[in-house]
Amino acid sequence: MTLEGKRIGFGVTGSHCTYEKTFPQLEKLMEAGADVIPVVSYTVQNTDTKFGKADDHVARIESITGKRAIKTIPEAEPLGPALPLDCMVVAPLTGNSMSKLANALTDTPVLMAVKATIRNQSPIVLGISTNDALGLNGVNLMRLMTSKFFYFIPYGQDDPYKKPNSLVSNMDLLSDTIESALNDQQLQPVIIPHKDDNMIE
Repeated sequence: MTLEGKRIGFGVTGSHCTYEKTFPQLEKLMEAGADVIPVVSYTVQNTDTKFGKADDHVARIESITGKRAIKTIPEAEPLGPALPLDCMVVAPLTGNSMSKLANALTDTPVLMAVKATIRNQSPIVLGISTNDALGLNGVNLMRLMTSKFFYFIPYGQDDPYKKPNSLVSNMDLLSDTIESALNDQQLQPVIIPHKDDNMIE
């Protein structure tokens, strides 16, 4: 399957340390000819960290996609019946947003975009990046994994000895996961091994 012409929402939440692995995948979607609609959480819009300034992150996303990012819940709601997506991606997905999503809370533009897409029964692709996926958030991860319409970019422990509860998706598999999701299939294997250099494949 080609992604050319596919209308893909791309939601970004506040796992700032993961952006340098995520943004190149956003560029690849553009190179593949996808019509990408960026959506950013309030944390992305307002939080400066050692990984960069919020305004710079948003500007980079908008530069890559050539579109103004959706920044409010009212702006995201029309991604339901009015302006439907073929697929909605959230990458990176923080543990905080994952717990809200698993419990049907909709208090950010990204979560509204997901809700709107589920309303159309279209696939949601999730790229997790959270330090507590094997801790208290584990129940939320499993709830989403067993729920209809959700597909995961394959993930594994990024630093099992220093952060044993942490799981991070391999963002290099983003496009492959989208293609599988559009065929109603989860890309396998979904749980992938840790590598010695703290990267996963």
